[in-house]
Amino acid sequence: MAFSVKRGLNLKALRGGHNSAVARRLEAKMCKEMKTKLLRLLPLTSSRPASHQGIQTDGTEILNCAVKALKDGHIVAVPTDTIYGLACLAQNSEAVRKIYDVKGRNGHKPLAICVGEIQDIYKFCKVKVKEELLGDLLPGPVTLVFERSEALNTDLNPFTSLVGVRIPNHAFMRRLCQMCGEPLALTSANISSQTSTVEVCEFQELWPKLSVVVDGGPIGDESRLGSTVIDLSVLGKYRVIRPGCALSSTLDVLESKYGLSEDSGEE
Repeated sequence: MAFSVKRGLNLKALRGGHNSAVARRLEAKMCKEMKTKLLRLLPLTSSRPASHQGIQTDGTEILNCAVKALKDGHIVAVPTDTIYGLACLAQNSEAVRKIYDVKGRNGHKPLAICVGEIQDIYKFCKVKVKEELLGDLLPGPVTLVFERSEALNTDLNPFTSLVGVRIPNHAFMRRLCQMCGEPLALTSANISSQTSTVEVCEFQELWPKLSVVVDGGPIGDESRLGSTVIDLSVLGKYRVIRPGCALSSTLDVLESKYGLSEDSGEE
């Protein structure tokens, strides 16, 4: 396909200086050939003109486009507060299967869910910690693991009774979840086992398999560690599943403020 011929081009390098216009035209051409929509989400402080060709500045329009794609069962690439992610509707079994195919992900590796508000967590998870604890950690770069509720799609992670939940500290992502009105299944935007991505050009080999790519610009967390994943499914205990980018501050909240102790796995 035409994309495979062009994907070796360094879009990141082209974006700098006088080549930025060339990069935008190339991106638009590539996405047209692939039937993939590349939508650039600009910050409110941007000095670039709103009428700039190929640039989407209306966040509402981008949200509407992403919501429609998700509701139609497609996969969307999105920025978060840590790394870029791939999202689909968690309650759509076919979309969940598709996101595994896109990444080449092992079917026994779970997907997290992403919601817009703390209250949404209670619908899909059985929470055993104080709501104040949730408020101290979310929104933020933390994934909290709880026992799943019966409301969650049984085809999502059917091999485990637990589920990780995120509320990214990212206004676009929170609003996207709110507008969808249901949780998103969320995983990193890369081929499974490869490096996490902090710019959309870093996962351009996946673009042909996606309906929408939301370009939120470079993500500041260059550590590429992703969120800190903590299991809170055991009353009064915590277990670190993945250290991630916010381990120290997260443990400080769990231990110092709420008195939780580490779960050693022993009775």
